[in-house]
Amino acid sequence: MTIFPPLRLGWLNGWIPILFFYGIYILLLKIFPKETVERLYDRSHWTKHQGVLASIGLPFALAGMVLILLTPLKINRPVFWIGLVLYLVGFAGFVYSLLSFNTTPLDEPITKGLYKISRNPQWVAFAVLIIGTSLMVGSWIAFFLLLVRVIMNHFRVLGEERALGIQYGESYLSYKESVPRYLLFF
Repeated sequence: MTIFPPLRLGWLNGWIPILFFYGIYILLLKIFPKETVERLYDRSHWTKHQGVLASIGLPFALAGMVLILLTPLKINRPVFWIGLVLYLVGFAGFVYSLLSFNTTPLDEPITKGLYKISRNPQWVAFAVLIIGTSLMVGSWIAFFLLLVRVIMNHFRVLGEERALGIQYGESYLSYKESVPRYLLFF
């Protein structure tokens, strides 16, 4: 890992895992019913404060993504393979969470699949995925920029959980008491 890797355009850069992830994500959003996508992006019950704090991470994410896009993959180093494993685990978890999200009726909170062990498996999986991508390119700067985004996503999660409590009432509140926010122990 280097603090700031040399940037250059190339065929074996970090754009490959980024393009693969966002390509599949956009494809799923196009396949899902409109109501599912609207539910996925519903911010109607967020406070203004939560919206502002959640958006603070966006410039960091953008800077980290640009850095990854222009940084060659470190295929010949062990850190690449560790990053690839994390990327694939995060990718699989993200897609599986989205599929669970899509197959849950709109009038029920999502409680199946990875939602049995985390109230926010999409965000956990996304964090694992982008940390893995940072390792694949061997960049500490990209890692820390994206880590800021992951930390700021916490405020997004708070807004989402507030909205879900309002939308689903007691069924979500009892789910919230029995399932940790991020992982088994958080």
